[in-house]
Amino acid sequence: MGSSAGQGHRWRVTLVAAAVAVWCAAATLAQVTDAQVAERKPAADTLPSRLTDQEYWRLIEEFSEPNGYFQSDNLVSNERPFQQVVPALRLLKKGGVYLGVAPDQNFTYIVALEPKIAFITDIRRGNLLEHMMYKAVIELSADRAEFLSRLFSKKRPEGLGPQSTAVQLFEAFARASTSEELYIQNLQAISDHLTKKHGFGLSADDLSLLGKIYFNFYWFGPGLTYDSSSGGRGASNRPSYEELQMATDLDGRNRAYLGSEENFKILKTFEEKNLLVPVVGDFAGSKALRSVGKYLADHGATVSAWYVSNVEQYLFQNNVWQAYYANVATMPLDDETVFIRSASQNTVLDPIKALLKDVGQGRIRTYRDITVRGSIR
Repeated sequence: MGSSAGQGHRWRVTLVAAAVAVWCAAATLAQVTDAQVAERKPAADTLPSRLTDQEYWRLIEEFSEPNGYFQSDNLVSNERPFQQVVPALRLLKKGGVYLGVAPDQNFTYIVALEPKIAFITDIRRGNLLEHMMYKAVIELSADRAEFLSRLFSKKRPEGLGPQSTAVQLFEAFARASTSEELYIQNLQAISDHLTKKHGFGLSADDLSLLGKIYFNFYWFGPGLTYDSSSGGRGASNRPSYEELQMATDLDGRNRAYLGSEENFKILKTFEEKNLLVPVVGDFAGSKALRSVGKYLADHGATVSAWYVSNVEQYLFQNNVWQAYYANVATMPLDDETVFIRSASQNTVLDPIKALLKDVGQGRIRTYRDITVRGSIR
């Protein structure tokens, strides 16, 4: 459950400035129509096939906003049915753009869509650093078993190979002991990989927070949940990391990024090309999403899918939803572009252009107007 505007959000603007921003967003939304979105005719797609380390870090720094607040560390998803839309996503055209929020559930959607580039925007800098942690662990690992060994600081069990199922992987690691020595070695390897091999400009504070995030994976292991880092407070039925990776779609197939060696290889190649770009930003903010939208439009690209979790719930609660949809309207979209939304204990797809038309015509006023939309297939 990633969010860009949690309860108690510490706004960085004055109340007067915020009121002006919302008024401007409302005025913009009144002009957003399906026809206007359709009129955008981008040039030929010029997205790079890979980003250099310098290009990658420049995009992060230029597009990101200051760190914001959310009520949870959100290290692991709490959305059990997240895979149910994967069969439908696999039918969308490959090579578009993927947008997302929150941690690693994005990996499964990226594997399904095989986009040219992905931008993950979240209000918390911790989410950016968690993605940097994942990037290092994925790139340092030759296969799924090594990835899990590094992620949870457990010695790799014998007998695991390319044909091992996710269930077999996690059953084997459940019998493996956690090693403090491996944890220390792995954390140093992650830091060196990001700062020395890639040369990313992570600050001392960044590395400290990344270390705290990684500690949770070491301490709680594959049983890590959404609530673990907060002392286990909250609902007791949250799915664990391993449960989410062993889950299946509605067809009974495991589509998770650790569901097969092929899926992991797709993700690993994507990360090695620096094509998953994490950004710090508020969905209702004035910089991050608009910067991403301009970059995509300038390169003639089109968004295929945008995972928003239940972020809209908080945007409506904080009465900044109009600014958010005004930001969405700046993205290059087509008739097939969909939101991937978590609502009412379900995960659905909702065509974005149709939603923007309804927003512009005043048919969207409350979060409930959003939760009744969308379908699984």
